[in-house]
Amino acid sequence: MLETYFKLRENGTDVRTEIVAGITTFLTMAYIMFVNPAILGDAGMDRGAVFVATCIASAIGTLVMALYANYPLALAPGMGLNAYFTYGVVLGMHYSWQVALGAVFISGVLFLILSVTHIRELIVDAIPTSQRMAISAGIGLFLGIIALKNAGIVVASPATFVTLGDLKAAPTLLAIAGFFVMVALDARRVPGAIIIAILATTAFGIATGVSGSSGIVSLPPSLAPTFLAMDVGGALSLGLVAIIFAFLFVDLFDNTGTLVGVAHRARLIAPDGQIPRLGRAFIADSTATMAGAILGTSTVTSYIESAAGVKAGGRTGLVGVVVAVLFLAALFLSPLAGTVPAYATAPALLFVACMMTRGLVEVDWEDVTEYAPAVVTAIAMPLTFSIANGIAFGFIAYAAIKLLAGRFGEARPAIVVLAILFVVKFAVL
Repeated sequence: MLETYFKLRENGTDVRTEIVAGITTFLTMAYIMFVNPAILGDAGMDRGAVFVATCIASAIGTLVMALYANYPLALAPGMGLNAYFTYGVVLGMHYSWQVALGAVFISGVLFLILSVTHIRELIVDAIPTSQRMAISAGIGLFLGIIALKNAGIVVASPATFVTLGDLKAAPTLLAIAGFFVMVALDARRVPGAIIIAILATTAFGIATGVSGSSGIVSLPPSLAPTFLAMDVGGALSLGLVAIIFAFLFVDLFDNTGTLVGVAHRARLIAPDGQIPRLGRAFIADSTATMAGAILGTSTVTSYIESAAGVKAGGRTGLVGVVVAVLFLAALFLSPLAGTVPAYATAPALLFVACMMTRGLVEVDWEDVTEYAPAVVTAIAMPLTFSIANGIAFGFIAYAAIKLLAGRFGEARPAIVVLAILFVVKFAVL
């Protein structure tokens, strides 16, 4: 049955290889089970319910990708978008988390429409590479400043906005040590480097009395506090248009980039350069986002960590089935999720920030009309604490610089139109 459905021989794999690949992928991305509740918990959401929503939404999204698109691609709430959800939308703009969930759901619906109508390919092609890479890097820097704050390395200052924190504090020292261990394990190609470092940092903190323990295993918490709690009506207000756009836009490029990268590593790209079942993969991603919002979590998207499973030999959706089963089994680890402190998850945020910021390498640093707007996009996100503002400033800068430089042919119409709309938004709203 597995051979018939997933076409294992045709893809040069077997059941054992797919199971090993699935376990590998899960270990590399399992950290999201601990990081996501910690981040969304800061928005006032019930952490136990978010933990359950994270596991179930990840299982649903990955399973749809596996069974409908037959890709070895795992999905979970996206890093960066969860931080924007909490620190940008809820704490920064003072919207309720219910309204923010409504915005996530609407972005998922729009993503589905764009996927079914094939408009999304036109949108992706219309955005220059420098801006796409700058958005990824900007989200990385955004995660970076949050990580340093959670670790206590940087703190607020009325004189300089931010300043150095107390580096002698035990939680800060544990966060720094956790980051070093995490990077070292990854450099040694240890599967699950992030989750190992998180758990090791937590265990050391408990052993030294820095933090306490809530246990490891129990029945899953109730999903009731977040299930169907989204406020779609409130999210449709005019002020949330840019927020919905940000959720949609980042998911659009994140999913596309991950899919292309994983498909390339798995040698799934056709000789003509086309990715088979592309539309199905996009539909799976948008469906996962809507399901996540219904359950009570931020945008669910494809994870580049899936490449670890591909490297282990995974080639089909059977990898995703294994990942989905493991996420459901992890539902019984909710006490452990409640035990992991902020100083243990901060290294994971910083490590993901490092991985995302390397996108700036793809920017053309010989062309000032390309790299200047890219830098504006990247630094505006952490400094305004908003992904939406970073995208807006970058698009405005790109259009204005290209036009003023007389390079009208390079000022793509889509960018110019979006830049004008952003200018109107800042002038009127």
